[in-house]
Amino acid sequence: MQNILVVQSSVLGDASASRGLVGHFLDAARPGASVTVRDLGADPLPHLSGATLGGFSGADSPEATAERALSDALIAELQAADVVVIGAPMYNFGITSNLKSWFDRVLRAGVTFHYTAEGPVGHLTGKRAIVVETRGGFYGEGGATALDAQEPHIRAMLNFIGITDIVFVRAERLAISPEARTESLAAAADELRKLGAEGLAQAA
Repeated sequence: MQNILVVQSSVLGDASASRGLVGHFLDAARPGASVTVRDLGADPLPHLSGATLGGFSGADSPEATAERALSDALIAELQAADVVVIGAPMYNFGITSNLKSWFDRVLRAGVTFHYTAEGPVGHLTGKRAIVVETRGGFYGEGGATALDAQEPHIRAMLNFIGITDIVFVRAERLAISPEARTESLAAAADELRKLGAEGLAQAA
């Protein structure tokens, strides 16, 4: 049975396009999978602080100890997963601040990666990530590509901890017109259902 970790980062709850699209993947994958959900919109993580970094370096204050325990729990979820599904809406050209807070706690030197003279080495190899990106506009060509601080950031952070098998599913132009929104969401949903069924077949 596959272990799937879902990281939802939209703040819009049930009105979220990315949340709905992730649901299409899970509907196809769930009969043969164990699913853990980390909902950063409903239960946001604190932003990075001195206590967070103190916890990573072994400080023993109550605040640092609590931050280290939180990071340990998030990393344990990630380590246990075969597939990581990230619901990632674009806010002001980048990822949500709560998703950044999650990455800040799972990118941890000596735990999910280590440094060498040749560069960093990620520890979480052998996993697949499926990143569901929702965007009001279109950033796939022309000058708008320079504004995309979302996908390169996500790819870099996942690569850093050893996750290099990444599928990006994009629903774009969602704010252009109702017709463009419907068409883009339908295409992304279809792709996600296929990916979910593919994982189910591999686990059989």
